[in-house]
Amino acid sequence: MEQLLIVDGHSAIFGIEALRELHHGPKRHLARHELIKALRDIGDRGEWKVVVVFDGRHTERGYEGGNEDGILIIYSKARETADAVIERLAARFAEKGDRVMVATNDGMVQLTATTFGAEAMRIEELEEWM
Repeated sequence: MEQLLIVDGHSAIFGIEALRELHHGPKRHLARHELIKALRDIGDRGEWKVVVVFDGRHTERGYEGGNEDGILIIYSKARETADAVIERLAARFAEKGDRVMVATNDGMVQLTATTFGAEAMRIEELEEWM
């Protein structure tokens, strides 16, 4: 059994004050970078595999996948939301028996994830892990 931490990237950026301030500044991409750096520390502890999901609607990437600093980064495809990707991942891994923790402040994503058998936490709790 593996332990998978799935983080709603934008929920984390807007839920953590320091990241929110970076996002509203002139170099908004730094918020993403700092989030990934903080999540890497969780992954480095070896207990959890970490996945962070961002909306890909406004990027040219349009792919699922990528790896930065040991964190799997997923951008939703153009016609789907990060929420849909998070819910799909939670369902897939919880159904196969893995422990899945979803970190988001989106109540509907939390409800859907827990319905599939995952656990959920608010971003404030995630911040304590970091």
